[in-house]
Amino acid sequence: MGIFSRFTDIVNSNINAILDKAEDPEKMVRLIIQEMEDTLVEVRSASAKTIASKKEISASINKIQSESKDWKSKAELAISKEREDLARAALQEKKKCDEQVQILTTELSVVDEQIAKLQNEVGQLQDKLADAKARQKAIILRQKTVSSRLEVKKSLDSGKVDAAMGRFEQYERKIDDLESQVDAYDLGKKTLADEFAELESDDDIDNELAALKKTMQSKSSDSNK
Repeated sequence: MGIFSRFTDIVNSNINAILDKAEDPEKMVRLIIQEMEDTLVEVRSASAKTIASKKEISASINKIQSESKDWKSKAELAISKEREDLARAALQEKKKCDEQVQILTTELSVVDEQIAKLQNEVGQLQDKLADAKARQKAIILRQKTVSSRLEVKKSLDSGKVDAAMGRFEQYERKIDDLESQVDAYDLGKKTLADEFAELESDDDIDNELAALKKTMQSKSSDSNK
């Protein structure tokens, strides 16, 4: 069956290996999940048909078994009426019924095996589908993160960042030059604070000079005595 072949490929596939070969992991994840969901619908549909076939076979078996019992009753009636010819004919019909029952019973066993396999495969697919959905967000997030990192790496390797930093340093040097020019304009100019500071400095020197003169005059007077 084509359904089971494709289903087995999905169940046995390594999702990570598929993603490694994918150009767009996000798209591949969605496709894988969609494929699983579609296959699950098909397998469930096939399972429903198989179960319906089982019911038909079981109904046929019950009907034929009932006919077999009826032919047996007729054979017994014929014997009681001393009609061995009719009894033999009835037993032949009963034999045909029993053979049909045997064939249908064998067919029913095959159908039961198919149903069991279907149920097992549906369970496997449901587990795979649940796992894929649980990992979908993480895989997509990883893909976006790696893509962003790759873009950063490309920018670094292309020299764009170094070029930008070089321009930044040029601007810094230009600002330094402007600041130096501003400082040069102010060089040699006295501010009001500078004027007062000089006055205060002159007063200090005058006071110190007067004190020094007074000290020397005192020493000179003492030596003349």
